[in-house]
Amino acid sequence: MIRSIYTACLFGGMLFALSCNSGEQKTNQDAVLKSDSDTAKKDVAPVKPADLMIIKHKVADFDKWLSAYEADDSVRQLYGLHNYGISRGVDDPNQLMVTLKIDDINRAKEFASLPALKAKMKAGGVTGEPDIFYFDRQELDLSTNNIPIRVMIRHKVKDWATWKKEFDSHKQTRLDAGIVDRAVGFEVGNNKLVNIVAVVNDLKKAKAFFASKDLKDKMQAAGVESEPTIDYYNLFRKF
Repeated sequence: MIRSIYTACLFGGMLFALSCNSGEQKTNQDAVLKSDSDTAKKDVAPVKPADLMIIKHKVADFDKWLSAYEADDSVRQLYGLHNYGISRGVDDPNQLMVTLKIDDINRAKEFASLPALKAKMKAGGVTGEPDIFYFDRQELDLSTNNIPIRVMIRHKVKDWATWKKEFDSHKQTRLDAGIVDRAVGFEVGNNKLVNIVAVVNDLKKAKAFFASKDLKDKMQAAGVESEPTIDYYNLFRKF
């Protein structure tokens, strides 16, 4: 009887020890997994948004232009250009802004200089000389995707870092005017030519904001050296 009790106690103790060891092993494994996960998070750098080729021009007939544009998609892809968005002017729907993601800046510029491109633009009803530039996006807020009205501002600055510090400090003022920053950056290879794209929740308030003396004073303090170009667009298609 005593031997049976002793055996039972011994067996129970062994089970308890194994259970404790198993629990400790699981705790240690969980700690290692968490540590590995935390390390992986620290090691992953944020992905920089792709550079964009932006083409601004006016067309005589939007539907005719769109058909010609879509027919030329395979040529753009050969030059590493991928459809990103088509927008139409708020005040003039025939004033367009076309944005393309860039694989290689040199190939993009090669495409822009093609004589065939000018011929195709003319055939598609493009009027006047197109304005083509290349946007190095330093910041991008994708939470603004569903707001269709956009504003794009371009101007020269003395120093990017000085300007950016002032720009960031006035974010709440823009939000109060119904303007939400979407993309901020500069011309590829030239950080003194700033480019900003924002979404507009209230067009009337936004236009009043951009025409205000307060903004002009802030831009001067930030080192803006040129009169900004301000374009309002409706997003027609997002690819």
